[in-house]
Amino acid sequence: MNSTVKEILEWVYCIVIALVLAMLFRYFIGTPTIVQQESMKPTLIQDQRLWLNRWGRTTKKLPQRGQIITFEEPAKLSYTQSEIENATPIAQYEKKTGMKWFIHNFLEIGKRSYIKRVIALPGEHVEIKDGKVYINYTELEESYLPEGIVTDVMGVGFTEFVVPENCVFAMGDNRSYSKDCRNFGCIPLEKIESTVAIRIWPLNKWGKVK
Repeated sequence: MNSTVKEILEWVYCIVIALVLAMLFRYFIGTPTIVQQESMKPTLIQDQRLWLNRWGRTTKKLPQRGQIITFEEPAKLSYTQSEIENATPIAQYEKKTGMKWFIHNFLEIGKRSYIKRVIALPGEHVEIKDGKVYINYTELEESYLPEGIVTDVMGVGFTEFVVPENCVFAMGDNRSYSKDCRNFGCIPLEKIESTVAIRIWPLNKWGKVK
């Protein structure tokens, strides 16, 4: 093998190793993202850049109430009234294994994610009524919402339930324009991808997101 071919192979090897390390870091540690939805207005605006912390997924740790999370879009986004009455309030997902899981979850090809705020935790009783949210029969104070925001369930959705084990109930801050757990149920821990760590763009908004 001549020196030129050897040098090319060494460079290819280094590039492959770098790509693998980058993908591992992105999946297990953290990654940047761009806000593509309006459901978190005014907290997050479309086209803002965020840094996501994925260490919670790696350590299988549930997020806290008030944290903003990203999670995989459920397979079923809406229910009929009869389905709501008979359904466990857990979002439904298509099971993926093998190479299909690797492409969808690790490489994130063809994957769609939502960004919402954690409202309730496992074992907590949630009730949405009179434009407000009640946790364990006490009105939830949501200082992150602008004055006058009303929380309702538009059409058919989950309005009163207990959050199942290892799940969270999450909603967008832009309550009237957010498809969230009110529509499709609580998010299982294994489907939570990350928590929002900081906003990195625009620079005048740089810092922790509350």
